[in-house]
Parts: sequence; C-alpha cells; structure tokens
Amino acid sequence: MKPATIPRSRPKPRARWLVPAALILLSLVPVIAGAVRLTDLTAGEITPDNARFFDSPVPVLIHIPAVTVYLLLGAFQFVPSLRRGKRGRPSWHRIAGRTLVPAGLLAALSGLWMAVFYDLPPLDGTFLLILRLVFGSAMVVSIVLGFIAVRRRDYIRHSEWMSRAYAIGIAQGTIVVVTIPWSLLIGPADELTRALLIGASWVISLAVAEYFIRRRARGSARPSGRPVEPQPAPSL
Repeated sequence: MKPATIPRSRPKPRARWLVPAALILLSLVPVIAGAVRLTDLTAGEITPDNARFFDSPVPVLIHIPAVTVYLLLGAFQFVPSLRRGKRGRPSWHRIAGRTLVPAGLLAALSGLWMAVFYDLPPLDGTFLLILRLVFGSAMVVSIVLGFIAVRRRDYIRHSEWMSRAYAIGIAQGTIVVVTIPWSLLIGPADELTRALLIGASWVISLAVAEYFIRRRARGSARPSGRPVEPQPAPSL
C-alpha cells in the first residue's frame, strides 16, 4: 500500500494580496493625516494646533515620510511570493527590508522625541504619554531584535519581531477604527477614555499579529506534502 500524503494547500494568487491590501487601506489614515500636516507646515499658517511643529519642525519632517514609507512598503512584506529570490538574486522582500529597518527606526525614534519634547496637545495627558513611550520603545526593540535575528539567519524570529513592530506602527490606523464607533455611539471621549481607546488600539494590533504568528508556527510544525506511514489498527 502506498503511503498517504497530506496535500499542501496554497492560497490563491488573489488571496495572497488581501493582507497587504487591507494593511494599505488601514495605513491610509496616518498617511493622509501626515500629508495634511506637511501641507500645513508648507503653507506656513501657524495655529494653536500646529504651533509646536513650527517651533521644532525637524522631528515631524522626519517622522511623517518615515512612517509613510514604513507602512506602505511594509505591507508588501506579507506577500509570500515576494520573499523568494530568483537565480541567486536577493528577493524583493530582502531589498525592501534594507529600507524598512531604518525607516521604522526613524519613525519610532522621532515619534518618541516628539512625545517627550513637544507640548502636550489638548486631551493628551500623562497616561497617554506613558503609553506612547512604552509602545514606541517596544517598536524600536522589536525592529532591533528582528534585525539581529536575520543577521543570525534566524528567519522565524526575524519574521515574528518584524510583524510585531509593524503592528505597533500601523496601530495609528487602528486608532480610527476604534475611536470612531465610540464617538458615534457614546460621544466625545475625555482625556482618560481617549488614552484607553488609543492604548486598546495598540493592544488589538499586537493581538492580531500574535494570532498570525502563532498560526504560522502551528502550520510550520505540521508535516505538509511528506509521506505519512499508515498507522496500525488498534488492538482489540
């Protein structure tokens, strides 16, 4: 009797692009907001809302382009077909990673600088500042650990840490998904509620990332496409 084989299921070509498409859609919120902020700075019209950026424009001029590159380019890192190189050439995934690591670090570090040194805007209290410092630092640590892992050729750990870093970055889009329903159903949020909603956005993004990390780990642990010897019938 021939040994049984477990068929290896592969996602359809269109299905492979669903994840990056969803990530890009979610990224549009912070990307568009950043473009509006840059337009305000270019126009030179100072308002109470943007005065802190005019006082020290360099960090925000670094942060917005870095976030834009990191979120949009990073979305394509989740396409499996782009991870494979051809005929000894580095894959698109690897080439893009050389841009994403510095972009992610610049985005996180400039965000931390702004959180510490810019004046707090209305409804941004100490609790939200602490959350931004915690998650911003976690993003920096995740990128560094992911870089160290890939240098050691530990590609599994590299993927896990980079997924966590991206989840923290894209939480700026998740914030809108969380806060808009609250505003429509409950009403405007106060300082504490706003901090809790934004914190929940980071937690949700990381929880989704962890779900897919664990799912990939379970999938890689299963034998796929390899012969499976038939098991003897249980004794009676």
